[in-house]
Amino acid sequence: MKIDKKSKFKLVTLIVAVVLAVIIFFQNTQTVETRILFLRFEMSRALLLILTFLLGLLTGVLLTTNVLRKKKDAEA
Repeated sequence: MKIDKKSKFKLVTLIVAVVLAVIIFFQNTQTVETRILFLRFEMSRALLLILTFLLGLLTGVLLTTNVLRKKKDAEA
């Protein structure tokens, strides 16, 4: 099985991203206090980083989907 250059690049990029994520996770294990309006949470900084990333990712996906849908409706 031969892997083309584009697939190899994606694989290497994925491996580097996972390694960096693991390093960041293990360097941020201390507990931090997080306040959201009137609520107060204590969680590890790594968990906070992951939740923040996922919230940003979800927001980006939803906004992109909305923009693409409006663009498709405008063309129709």
